[in-house]
Amino acid sequence: FSIFAMSITPYINASIIMQLMTVVIPHLERLSKEGEEGRKKITQYIRYLTVVLAFVQGLGMVIGVRGALYEPGPLAYVITALTITAGTVFLMWMGEQITEKGIGNGISLIIFAGIVSRVPQGAVSIYEYLQAGTINIFSLLILVVIGVLVIAGVVAVQEGQRRIPVQYAKRVVGRRVYGGQTTHLPLKVNQAGVIPVIFASSLLMFPETIANWFRDTAVGAFYINWFGWGTAPHTIFYALLIIGFTYFY
Repeated sequence: FSIFAMSITPYINASIIMQLMTVVIPHLERLSKEGEEGRKKITQYIRYLTVVLAFVQGLGMVIGVRGALYEPGPLAYVITALTITAGTVFLMWMGEQITEKGIGNGISLIIFAGIVSRVPQGAVSIYEYLQAGTINIFSLLILVVIGVLVIAGVVAVQEGQRRIPVQYAKRVVGRRVYGGQTTHLPLKVNQAGVIPVIFASSLLMFPETIANWFRDTAVGAFYINWFGWGTAPHTIFYALLIIGFTYFY
């Protein structure tokens, strides 16, 4: 069981929650407009919220795998949850250090490294499937083509713009005529990015985490069976929340 089992996800969730709360709470909105000092305070709030979210999520994960513990009990749950919370906080600190040293966005680099690290294992698995005859070359080529098309589609939507034409009126100053040129106002097709998707999944994950704590009860079992990940109601709520958060953003 990895110390970094939750990765940097609680920090991302905390950042998104603070972004949305900045629009809703006047105090946070004022801080966001106070320059560097305001941003430092908001960053501090994000750190505190990250610890809370990480501990709650970690506690849910530990209770979910409580059968793997040598001595299950409240003390073991808390100690294990604190350990993986510390792992998330360490990754958060490491990401901030990478950002401060000028290498780039530290959090994004950590996420990217986590994704890329699985590529070699994926290549080995595909090779083993080919050797065993589970898949053939034709299936592999179709997979590659679909992957390329998906990447091209994502890039096209991400970079797509709706160009609103803007016409500047002419004005005469002395004997010279200024203005009159035509330009455009670029509006991104995907203005909100992945923020609504991540926030919707995080919001739906929270009650499911609580339900896992009480899996043996009637209420917990009912929620997991009817509103757990992959069920029809969960998928419908997921889509509606993405639409709602996109509109809100």
